[in-house]
Amino acid sequence: MPSNGNHALTLRFGLINHEGCYLTAERFGFKLNASAPSMKKKQIWILEQESQDTRVVYLRSHLGRYLASDKDGKVSCEAEGRHSECRFLIAAQSDGRWALQSEQHLRFFGGSRDYLSCFAQGVTDAELWVLHLALHPQANLLSVARKRYAHLLAEDGEISVDMNIPWGVAAILTLVYQSGKYCLKTCDGRFLSNDGKLVKQSGRTTTYTLELKCGKLAFKDCEGKYLSPMGPSGTLRSGRCSKPGKDELFDLEESQPQVVLTAANGKHVSMRQGVSLAANQEDETDTETFQMEMDKESNKCTFRTSRGNYWALVDHGGIQSTATQVSANTMFAMEWIGHKIALKANNGKYICTKKNGQLLAVSDSIGEDEQLSLKLTNRPTLILRGENGFICHHKNSNTLDASRSVYDIFSLQFSNGAYHIKGATGRFWYVNSSGLVCSDGEVPEDFGVELPERGRLAIRSRSGHYLRGDQGGTLKADGLSLNSSALWEY
Repeated sequence: MPSNGNHALTLRFGLINHEGCYLTAERFGFKLNASAPSMKKKQIWILEQESQDTRVVYLRSHLGRYLASDKDGKVSCEAEGRHSECRFLIAAQSDGRWALQSEQHLRFFGGSRDYLSCFAQGVTDAELWVLHLALHPQANLLSVARKRYAHLLAEDGEISVDMNIPWGVAAILTLVYQSGKYCLKTCDGRFLSNDGKLVKQSGRTTTYTLELKCGKLAFKDCEGKYLSPMGPSGTLRSGRCSKPGKDELFDLEESQPQVVLTAANGKHVSMRQGVSLAANQEDETDTETFQMEMDKESNKCTFRTSRGNYWALVDHGGIQSTATQVSANTMFAMEWIGHKIALKANNGKYICTKKNGQLLAVSDSIGEDEQLSLKLTNRPTLILRGENGFICHHKNSNTLDASRSVYDIFSLQFSNGAYHIKGATGRFWYVNSSGLVCSDGEVPEDFGVELPERGRLAIRSRSGHYLRGDQGGTLKADGLSLNSSALWEY
């Protein structure tokens, strides 16, 4: 089975105390409190596990410092490295809440507002924390035991865990947070019930408590049983187990972009004819769809087929889908030209489309034949998170807020190389005369979508400016360059 090339997501989360407030690491003096009503950057924690003893965890703040407790129960978050007083044990409760116990001093961590300590000998409500994941909610779900991915079987009304590579929008699941628990939502808007059926409305049987075991996730239902793949097709439903074993463990992986590329001749790039790539098809099937995998160091990308092979530069500038591993000849530099891209191969030449549709990396400069239109196919619904939070409709105006702890879901519609973005009300995004991005347009406005680095996209207005969230959280189309305020997890 080919490796998917995806990476398990780092566990980032907020911790909510018994008063509904989040554990917060302040920049000033590295002070701790539990006063925030919502989860933003200061409320996000990263879980690290001890390699020798997987029971032991470390909690690292957004400032890169570690939570620690001394013998008197005083808690701090100043340690730059892990030491004995940073070691905690998670005592998971039946309702899914966590009690955090100092491994060295055997006391429990809890409290509220500025009064936090790790001195309690037993567990009460004050020492219990709800886990709220801070991951992007759209992800691929991998079964640890089966080494297969979950995907929607729309006609059967179920989720099956039998896919080698998470292909297409059917393999994307959305984790919906609801009062300390989670629902699994499919791309067609249905929720997974614990009997394995998909239903239109969430309720008691569609909510699951997240549990952590050896760095993996388990989903516990309302009856205390756990989701697992069942039968030959791996139907995802609750089994009989009241304790999670390997069959009940999952990884969440980032969902990588899958694209269709169209050449100047109006035809889609395809591998239907064999190993050599050519722009000669009008249909959009799996043979015309490729997964883009970005290298974090160079921001170059590979293009992977649904069979698991990569595009590769071969002799005389040819491009073939023959490589089984990533190498210098499978990496392509991507340059954005308006709503189109040009790809430069490892030989320093740009890929061009010949009259017969064949792709060859033989061009020294970019002309019409070197430009490709890129259509993102596995994000018909879009959830966007920036450095300060998610993009949502503003409560009191027609503008968009880019600093919310909850998200809105938008529709992304491709149109002649550009994109239209639509909200749940059916109205479209547009940029007003003040440069503010509004969400109540009756007529769609063209935006450019660029994929400059792994896991993030950028959006350009008709004026060529990037959409960015300002310090107050308002979404504006005034970015002159690609910086952190103009990059969005998607």
